[in-house]
Amino acid sequence: MTAPVTLIVGAGDYIGAAIARRFARGGFAVCMGRRNGDNLTPLIDDIRTAGGTAHGYTMDARDEDSVIDLFARVEHEVGPIEVVIFNVGGNVRFPIRETTARVFRKVWEMACFAGFLTGREAARHMVPRGRGSIFFTGASASLRGNSGFAAFAAGKAGLRAMAQSLAKELGPENIHVAHLVIDAGVDTAFVRERMQQAGHDPDTLPPDTLMSPDSVAEAYWLLHHQTRDAWSFEMDLRPFGERW
Repeated sequence: MTAPVTLIVGAGDYIGAAIARRFARGGFAVCMGRRNGDNLTPLIDDIRTAGGTAHGYTMDARDEDSVIDLFARVEHEVGPIEVVIFNVGGNVRFPIRETTARVFRKVWEMACFAGFLTGREAARHMVPRGRGSIFFTGASASLRGNSGFAAFAAGKAGLRAMAQSLAKELGPENIHVAHLVIDAGVDTAFVRERMQQAGHDPDTLPPDTLMSPDSVAEAYWLLHHQTRDAWSFEMDLRPFGERW
């Protein structure tokens, strides 16, 4: 028997990497796509050294042909995809008067359009087999806009609505579609840099104030193992001290 396959679209160095390690540890063959696939080499080596199976691919999640090709390659070279996780970001801050049409369009393509392409291709492969999970990473902006984040909020809110439509359409086909709202600062280099620019030292924060990427990965693992009589469409994650 071959291992079940997980495909992570947007396998970055933090959340995406943590998801990859969690599913590999659980016995999945992990396939990862990102703009520069060469950056996945250290992660792939770590997973393989730990006894897991991992593959990396260079792809552009905003490009239709690139997404179609990625799914086809994984299905042909590795095996039937059991879990797809869309984890592309796009979190940029621009005051509305400084938000160009190019910026808005690019952020929407990353946060929403790329999610549509990923979800569609996942459905095309999973529905004929009658099983599978399709999960999308959201953010606080999925639920509410904020000053300086018009482009990001529009993209993430669109992704959430698109995911909800997929859940209603594909649930009866035995495909579990879920959307994860990360309503917090995740402990990444990007978040730490943003905090330092704002005059805060992230190392002085109380424990568990920033969310660990491993905790996000565990949430996805639990989502995939829910029984279908109680599937979650949406989970929101936030540290105990996060204001909401």
